[in-house]
Amino acid sequence: MDILKKSDFYYDLPEELIAQDPLADRSSSRLLKLNKITGEIGHHSFKEVPQFLRPGDCLVLNNTKVIPARLIGHKEETGAAIEVLLLKRKDKDRWETLVKPGKKARPGAKIVFGDGMLRAEVLDVLEEGNRLIQFTYEGIFEEVLDKLGEMPLPPYITHKLQDKNRYQTVYAKYEGSAAAPTAGLHFTPELLREIEQMGVKPAYVTLHVGLGTFRPVKEENVLDHHMHSEFYQITKEAADTINETKRNGGRVICVGTTSCRTIESAADENGLLHPCSGNTEIFIYPGYRFKVLDGLITNFHLPESTLIMLVSALAGREHVLDAYKEAVEQKYRFFSFGDAMIIL
Repeated sequence: MDILKKSDFYYDLPEELIAQDPLADRSSSRLLKLNKITGEIGHHSFKEVPQFLRPGDCLVLNNTKVIPARLIGHKEETGAAIEVLLLKRKDKDRWETLVKPGKKARPGAKIVFGDGMLRAEVLDVLEEGNRLIQFTYEGIFEEVLDKLGEMPLPPYITHKLQDKNRYQTVYAKYEGSAAAPTAGLHFTPELLREIEQMGVKPAYVTLHVGLGTFRPVKEENVLDHHMHSEFYQITKEAADTINETKRNGGRVICVGTTSCRTIESAADENGLLHPCSGNTEIFIYPGYRFKVLDGLITNFHLPESTLIMLVSALAGREHVLDAYKEAVEQKYRFFSFGDAMIIL
């Protein structure tokens, strides 16, 4: 097989097409339909999603909840401003974090947030320069975080988010993500109800999205890229729903690359799912054979990212890049708050 090069997944994106704010109505985004076999493209509204689904299909949704993981504080000793981003809970009050500027966060450094409502001490420097931090506070950590924390928006979004809930899916349930599973942001309760009433079954899985999802691929040879690890969980109910769909000849359509990575990580070699939880570092790129997934609803991804590689594994690199070129020409909105595509 030829070497897969990072540059094979590049496309040109004018900066003004990067969506900075969510639309007033979640489901009024545009929807590009891509046929994964022929590459045929159609233009629709997201509200039209039901017309591409059939009774007996299963829609897999990631019910993770984004925590307001961005904390702005200052060093107790010097008063210097410092930003802490919560990445992964190690135990009750100890977190793996990303601290900026890092040079001010040596082990022993103490940080104060919100007039002392929350305090932190740097315990250790971890791999990739992340910091292990111990928090102290009175009351319940989640409530303190809700008061002091901000949503950790991706680096390409420069506008301040007016409503925290807009970086949250309407079915978000289990806290733990540092980024939203953005393909799900387009769904409203009404649209989900309409889809269920058609005879399409939802299956809710959980994958806590880490900031590694935004980490660029640095190596030109794609296979040299080290994939980040994320925690996932599949319940018996979700596994049964997905397995039954496959058994009855229905299609399994994932909402978002996170749902896709979850079920593909958890499936055995026969494509069967079992209730389980664990960490996944699955890296899906062209040449990958999908074990469960038949279709995907997803947003538009960054050039040369692992996510555009995943989409290319499903629909073929040429088809995907043609669709992206068309989306640019038609002035679709890109990335987290942008428009969507459905690949079937």
